[in-house]
Amino acid sequence: MSWRIPFVTGTDQVQTPLRTQGIQTQSWYPDSVILPSSQTSAYGTSSRSEPALLTADAESEGIISRLKDKSVDGLKKLLSDKDAYNALLNSLDEVKNQNHTYEGLQKETLQLAEANAEKEASIIELKNQSTIIRTSELASAQEKLAELLRQRDEIINSYSLRNLIDKLKEAAYKADQESDILQTKILKEEVDIHTFIQDYKNLRIAHHRRTLLHLAAKTSVR
Repeated sequence: MSWRIPFVTGTDQVQTPLRTQGIQTQSWYPDSVILPSSQTSAYGTSSRSEPALLTADAESEGIISRLKDKSVDGLKKLLSDKDAYNALLNSLDEVKNQNHTYEGLQKETLQLAEANAEKEASIIELKNQSTIIRTSELASAQEKLAELLRQRDEIINSYSLRNLIDKLKEAAYKADQESDILQTKILKEEVDIHTFIQDYKNLRIAHHRRTLLHLAAKTSVR
């Protein structure tokens, strides 16, 4: 495998790249990371042009500046030694900034978790209170509903056809009883004749009318 590291001087001149022939290293990188020799030719035939390298961003230039002073053995070690590679990677300012950001986020997450844990007891207490209030209000509402349903049933029953027939029978019987009482009073001379005639006639008419309605209602129910 042949590879090369470009060196950029302070005057932005591209130096002749180092070439190593026949270097065989047992790399811990996956095959997709190590480019084949056909893709690592000189800048004149590389897929990346010289102007593109010269206009690389500051981060790329910083990484290149860290690599340009390393010897061939040092570069070989980066390919084959994971610890050496990680040491170089963690020494980069960009990686340090990312690690610092990660540590800050991790610390904030831990603080939020601790704050939530402290509020857990209050949340449980509020849930218990809510359950008690909801249960008591539900019981009260159920009692009111039961009372309203009872009143509704009473009203419905009072206006049912069977109940109306019974009330007609009771009303007819009441008019008959009142007429009998009035008849007793006239015999005892407790009322005058004119009052007796008028009241007795009205009571008997009411009695017969209610009796006829009662009989008609019973016949229709059958």
